Amino acid sequence: MAKVNIEDEILQQALNALIKNVQLKVETDAIGHTATQPDRLLRMMFQGTELRVYAEIKANFKTRADRMLFKMHKMELKEPLLLVTRYVNGEMAEQLKQDEIEFIDTAGNAYINRPPLYIFIKGNKPPDFVTHPPLKRAFYATGLKAIYAFLCNPGLENKPYRNIATEAGVALGTVGELIRELKELGYLLEMGKQGNKIIKKENLCQRWLAAYPEKLRPKLMLGRFKGDDDWWQHKTLNPINAQWGGEVAAAKLTKYLKPEVITIYTTHQHLNNLLIENRLRKDPAGDVEILERFWQPVGIWPYEDMVHPLLVYADLIATGNQRNIETAKMIYEQYIIRLIRED
Repeated sequence: MAKVNIEDEILQQALNALIKNVQLKVETDAIGHTATQPDRLLRMMFQGTELRVYAEIKANFKTRADRMLFKMHKMELKEPLLLVTRYVNGEMAEQLKQDEIEFIDTAGNAYINRPPLYIFIKGNKPPDFVTHPPLKRAFYATGLKAIYAFLCNPGLENKPYRNIATEAGVALGTVGELIRELKELGYLLEMGKQGNKIIKKENLCQRWLAAYPEKLRPKLMLGRFKGDDDWWQHKTLNPINAQWGGEVAAAKLTKYLKPEVITIYTTHQHLNNLLIENRLRKDPAGDVEILERFWQPVGIWPYEDMVHPLLVYADLIATGNQRNIETAKMIYEQYIIRLIRED
């Protein structure tokens, strides 16, 4: 039996639901998908007018990070971009409309604002098959740690499981299951004597970025703190003990952003010394957030006292703050695209 392409299935079901509500004809064209291209080109014929929009297909679209990533892609594309997904609830539909993100889903909910075509439908219940979409272990905390390690360390997928566990910061017993799951999901290709290879890196990266703020980042929070004004500006961290993330790292990488939230990744072992050395005091409303470092720094680190640009990018997206979008886009173009480019 031929394997069903989930994206094609979602697109066709969403288009069928749309056509039930609106008299229009839709043709789809495949696009050579890259890190900067959408999934399909849609040609909609409505009242004698052809409306061309690009479709971005996302099986699950629920979080603020999902919205931020979509808006950034729309800015990069500079063309009409339509979200196609399984299900958009009423609250999310209102938020997408407010954000000017056009969408259709498989339940018949839609927002399209392409004169002369205007549609806004919400409240349709999801079909049974999307009520409880399965989420693989790979996109929960442990799996996200491993995926991050694979994306940041090309070739790690061919190292012994013990090395993978160490660099990813996960238990050795979980590595085999995660490897099998990545193969099932189509992100890890067996190449015989040539070993394994991570593939579909752009898609894997996007899924990691969407899941990280919800499934992993909250578990890493060690606390909020407050320090003296601008204490961090001339501070250099020892990358063995702690590293800058978020807006501070973004400012260092781009020379563009003025940080308002100070993000540091460290370990439980080094937390107290970090607090004492920098006179940081506990404050739930403080502008310093300290998170647990979930990976093991190895080899020569090219980013000095900063975390990997992929994590900087993820931190910016997780803020949901519009002022961080332009900086995140710069980091994406300078660092992330080359990271996820296929060999």
